[in-house]
Amino acid sequence: MVTLEELTERWQVDSGAEYRCDRILNLYKTTTEPGLVTQAAAGRQLKVTKITPDGIHVILSEDDYPGWLRPDDSEALTPAETPYRAPTVTRSDVERAIPEVIAFTQAAMAAPNEYLWGGTVAPNYDCSGLMQAAFASAGIPLPRDAYQQEAFTHRLEQDKLRPGDLIFFGTLERITHVALYLENGRYIHSSGKDQGRNSIGIDSIVDLSDPVSQTYYRQYRCGGRIMGGYKPRQMS
Repeated sequence: MVTLEELTERWQVDSGAEYRCDRILNLYKTTTEPGLVTQAAAGRQLKVTKITPDGIHVILSEDDYPGWLRPDDSEALTPAETPYRAPTVTRSDVERAIPEVIAFTQAAMAAPNEYLWGGTVAPNYDCSGLMQAAFASAGIPLPRDAYQQEAFTHRLEQDKLRPGDLIFFGTLERITHVALYLENGRYIHSSGKDQGRNSIGIDSIVDLSDPVSQTYYRQYRCGGRIMGGYKPRQMS
């Protein structure tokens, strides 16, 4: 077990120093709750903001997302050689990447998978984690959560949707779900047990013969077009 003294000596807290994840790391809402808030793929970078005996609070450099690591996860962190720098992405870059993004989601669907709240790495994703991972695979960073992704995109009416756009679902108060639009009303998404497939699947906002499509259609809010790549707040 790593001691607090060892952690404090090893890491620079709130210094701006960045560390590279040497393996997939799980981030949690608190030091004690088992539920994920997100994951960090190997190679992603983060900053340490607080150290306690029970965990390490960090912020992921790529998307500003906060969470707690377990103390022993410190062994999988290495000082980064250079700070994270978000790529400059234009709408033309996004359009060229769309076939690759769609292929990523379809390959993820073809592999055995189940819905995982907080999941952002293969094989198990949540809805926004799948979108973030798919676009990241093509060099386009996105914010983490569905409501953040909705705010990041250019809002679209349903009849304006094109392949590669995002579509959002939820309540009048909050976006709670996101999917990738394919064509002819079809979209691909990772949905949970309560009202979805507990896996990645394809549904429709036009053909409502399937109960899952019906359920999400009732929660349809808007479409969104990605115009560029997300940049962390300190770079905006």
